[in-house]
This record gives sequence, C-alpha cells and structure tokens, in this order.
Amino acid sequence: MRFRQIHLDFHTSGDIPGIGESFDKKQFQQTLKNAHVDSITCFSSCHHGWSYHPTKVGKMHPNLDFDLLGAQIEACKEVDVNVPVYLTAGVNNVAADAHPEWREIGADGSYLGWTKSIFQAGFKNMCFNSPYLEYLCDMIAEVVDRYPNCDGIFLDIIFQSKCCCKYCLEVMGENGLDPANENDLALCADMALERYYRMTTETARKKNPDMPIFHNSGHVHKNRKDRLKYFSHLEMESLPTGGWGYDHFPISAKYAMNLNMDYLGMTGKFHTTWGEFGGCKHPNALLHEVQSMLAFGARCSVGDQAHPCVKLDESTYKLIGNAYQDVEKKEPWCVNAANAADIGVVCSEAVNKKGISAGRDVASDTGVSRLLLEGHYLFDLIDEDSELSRYKMLILPDEIELSAGLKSKIESFLDSGGKLLLTGSSGFDEAGEPMFNIGADCFGRSEYSPDYILPSEEVRCSYVNSPLVMYLPSRRIKVTTGKSLGVVYDPYFNRTARHFCSHQHTPYKPQPSGYDCGVINGSVMYLAHPVFSIYRGYGAAAYKEYAIRCIDMLLGDDKSLKTNMPSTARVSLMHQAEQRRYVLHLLYANKISRGGKMSMSGGNVQAAGREVEIIEELLPLADVSVTVSLAESVKSVKLEPAGKNIDAQIQGKTVTFNLNSFTSHAMIVMDY
Repeated sequence: MRFRQIHLDFHTSGDIPGIGESFDKKQFQQTLKNAHVDSITCFSSCHHGWSYHPTKVGKMHPNLDFDLLGAQIEACKEVDVNVPVYLTAGVNNVAADAHPEWREIGADGSYLGWTKSIFQAGFKNMCFNSPYLEYLCDMIAEVVDRYPNCDGIFLDIIFQSKCCCKYCLEVMGENGLDPANENDLALCADMALERYYRMTTETARKKNPDMPIFHNSGHVHKNRKDRLKYFSHLEMESLPTGGWGYDHFPISAKYAMNLNMDYLGMTGKFHTTWGEFGGCKHPNALLHEVQSMLAFGARCSVGDQAHPCVKLDESTYKLIGNAYQDVEKKEPWCVNAANAADIGVVCSEAVNKKGISAGRDVASDTGVSRLLLEGHYLFDLIDEDSELSRYKMLILPDEIELSAGLKSKIESFLDSGGKLLLTGSSGFDEAGEPMFNIGADCFGRSEYSPDYILPSEEVRCSYVNSPLVMYLPSRRIKVTTGKSLGVVYDPYFNRTARHFCSHQHTPYKPQPSGYDCGVINGSVMYLAHPVFSIYRGYGAAAYKEYAIRCIDMLLGDDKSLKTNMPSTARVSLMHQAEQRRYVLHLLYANKISRGGKMSMSGGNVQAAGREVEIIEELLPLADVSVTVSLAESVKSVKLEPAGKNIDAQIQGKTVTFNLNSFTSHAMIVMDY
C-alpha cells in the first residue's frame, strides 16, 4: 500500500461538453511525478451515474468520446503509479432517473437521502435491497474484466436508510418484520447493507481473490468489526475543513492502529470540502495534515476533483507536491510502525449497542480522545477484543456498557496490576450498582442538572478554588473505604418556568450536598460526572485540568512521556520492531477559525458563508523538552530525515532531550 495517493474525484454533469478533451498522457504523467504521487484513484462511474469508459451495463458520459479510465490507467502504469478504480454505489442519478422504484423511500412515501424534492439539486440515494444492487455488481464485474491490472476497487457512499420501498417491504414480510416498528426498519436496513457488502466484494474478487477493496461511508465505524472481512484496508476520509475537524483523523487512527490492517488518512486539497472547484487550502495546511497522517501510523491520500477537460491543475499539484516531497523523505521511518501506548480507552462507539449509525462524533469518545491528545498521553482506542495486558491503565469514558466478557477481562487486568478509571455511568450494572469496587456507596442519579464540584486540592483546577459548574448530571456516591476526590454542591433548584435564577442556571447552596464527586480506591478511580462528554460539549480548560490531574494521580510513575509542549501540540510514539527503533513524532500547528455567514450590502447578493478551522502560518515551537521511558535501552537519538544527532541524556531506558525549535513536524528516532 503506497504512501502518496490522490483520490481524483470526477462527478461531472451530463450537460458539460468536452469531457476529457485536454487529457494528455505526458502532461498527466509528468504532473503526477512532479507532485511525488505514487497512486491515484480514477473513476469508472460518478454520483451523476455516468461511466468514463465504454460500457455495456451503465451509460457512458454523453460528451466523452474515448476510454478515459483506460487512458489514465495506461498513463499511470508506464510511470509506476498505482490506479485503484472508483465506482459510485449509494447514489446514482442515471440509475435513479431510469428506475425511480430503486430509490430509497420513507414510510410516508417520500424519497429519502441527499435529495428529496424534484426541485432540489443533488444526488439520489439508491436502495441496496432493490435490483439496483445487481446493476451495481454488473458494473463492478465489467470494470474488473475490462481493467484486470487495476490496483483496487473503491466503492462510495455505503449507507442504507430505514427504507420502505416495495423491495424492502418484501424483505420485511419474508422475515417477519414490522414496517411500523423502528427497530425492524433498522434491522431491514442492516440486512440490505450486509447484502451489499457480500455481493459487491464477491464480484470485485471473482477473478482476483486478492483484489484490494474499500467501502467508503465517510467514517470508519467502530461498532461493526464483523464487516471488516469485506475490506482489504481502510481509507479514513477526514477533511478537517470539510466538516470533520482536525481531531477526527487522529481519533480514528487511534482505533485503526489495533485492527491489523493497513490504513490511510484522506484529506482534501480544498479549502472546504469535495466539489469545490477553484478552492485550495494553504500549502502549510496540507503539509501539516499529511505529516499528521504519518505521525499516527497512516499512509496519505489527498482528494482532488479533476476539471471536466481532465487537465490536472498546476496549482493543485504544486500544493500536493510540496507536501508529498516531505512524505517521501520520511517514509522509511513510518512503514510497519505500531503505536506505543500507556492507556487503553474503551471506545463507546465500539462496545455500546447503538446499532449501525453511531455517528462519527460520539461525545464521550471525542471528549476523552481530545483531552488525552491535548495532555500528550500515549493511548489507543480499544474494544472488547483488544489485548489489555499491553496497557498500564484503562479508561472507561462516561457511558460504557460492559458485557460479561469485557468485565471479566478487566477484572483479570486489575488482578495483574493494571489501573482503571471509570466516569459517569461506565462500569455500572442495570440496577445502578458498580461492577468494580470503587470504595463508595451509590445512590442513583442526581436529580440536579447542572450541579457543582469542589475537587480536593490534589486534583483541583489550579485557578478555580470555588465550586465548578458541571453541565451534565452525576451519580450520587458517598465514599466508604476509598479516598474522596472532592465534594458535590447542589443548586437550590433546577431551572423551570416555576422557579429560575438569572440567565442560565441556579447557583449552588453554600453547604456541600454530602455526596462526593469522585473516589480512588487502590487501583480503581471513579469520577461521578461524565467529565469527557462535558469537556466535548463545553471545552472549558478547568474540566481538562481536573481530569488530567485525576489521570496523573492514578497513572503515577507509569506515565511514559512528559513534555512541556502546549495543548495545541500533538505527540505519538511509534515502534518499528524490525528496525529496532522507536520514532517519536512531535506536531504543532496554529489553527484558527475564519469565515462565517454573511450578507452583502446593497440587498442584491446573499452569501451563505461558513466558519472553517484553518492552518495558514506554521510557527516554530521553541524550547521543547521531552522525557520518554521505553521498554528497551536506547543506543542513539537522531532527528530524521536530517540524520542529525540529538544531544540527549540516556539513562538506560529513559531518554531526555531538548529541541531549540521545530516547525510543524519533528521525527526523533531512538535506536535500541
């Protein structure tokens, strides 16, 4: 799997003339080589439904008069550039117009998906329980027959709504499901997806059982590992400016690291998101984004969209080349690297039984991951199948539902000397009783929201010495055999129309409630509030400091890495076992929100702008100090790819060093 990939979108209206008229093999080849590209995903079919090669199954774009896909594959193969082939799957306007009965339909008879009204521009969702799936499989079969030297199949928009088309109603009838029952509708949708995965994968691999295949749904869902058997690798679509944000990719990577699969990060060259013709992000932003992919163990993919004439844009590929020349130099220290972690975070999306649409921003997962990234902890996101013995500490954030099997594994982990942090409702049974000995009695959920906490001095925020508001309800606990981490203050009353106070919420009573906000009992710590979800929702630094102080109290001397970098910096420690070395990645970029809705003066122009988090200047981060404790004794420390020796203090397995400064990304290689 290659490191420097392009995803060349080509969703092109049938009303545009001259498709591919500017395609020139030599220009195409030279542009890719100049940009240090070694793989490019090209289109067989697009969301509009058009094919970009002669076809007996679909419809070739009406204004294309040659085999564009074939020409792209031929050009790339001559210069050793891989070509996976893209086919639209979940949306297809040509098929929808010819067979409206194949579209997803809601219980009220209206169309579902991206476009519902006939007056709405956009793409139309197709039902995988309908004959559309056979049509899609025929298209896939045609591609793998016609282009046997392609380097994979990329299928897009893998999604199924709670559809009530005639085909779904037949499936529900055959399986005793009730269309009026929401759970049965969800089960039918899941059956359609399973049908899709099985049939498309079998088709793609009918001639070549090793054909790489990826099914894209915009997020690597962590609660359906049973579907990974249909994937050869993972491509984590995560355009920071396109709605995913800059934290989505590292959080996804922290889970993918443990799946024993190759994976790549996918950003875009766009200032916003897909389909933005004439939009480009700043070169420094793209550079930092691909460096972040390397730091978190991924190969790289950059999304572009070709102009209908198919002449690759000079500015775009200069932008990409600037980033990929850096990737090319760093690849040797990134291949076959495994994450080194102190903490295993049990992932809510992975273990909680929420069905197939848990979403790409689960508050507890995002909150705990964001806090650990900002606190420079070494961690993984894990699930029930993960091996726990490699971790020093486990965190069960806010809402983890424990199966008997996972509970047993955690008990064995604790018996072997591991440490456990529980927050909110994690680790409680259906009766509201703790499943581990937290050293406190429990009295159900608090009737108040919000309430307030005054943590003990050991874990209290350094600049808040009065009760701190907590915006989500706690569980009531009173410490018995454990050590209290602070007290809860109740408000005078909850805010209602009958009685309220001031603009937001009621102040706290002067006296503590008699309940504790947290407890530590040996190797188990419990915080009564869902602190990570609160941090995700409100982002107050006081919440982060409280949680970090609690984590540090429990982790103690088992914390492998300490640094003075700011919370906006990121760190990861990767292990290349074959090369007998660790690679410490340091990342830093100044991000700022710009843009927003606007109305132009004069009354003539309305512009629905949007706020975007961007990177422009890459400012040096100065006076960086790091101490890292490893499992092996270190022989040398270098800054790569410069090959520069670092004057480090090496005391057996502990390394301490200082960097005068670095810009964007530094790789510190420690050989043992």
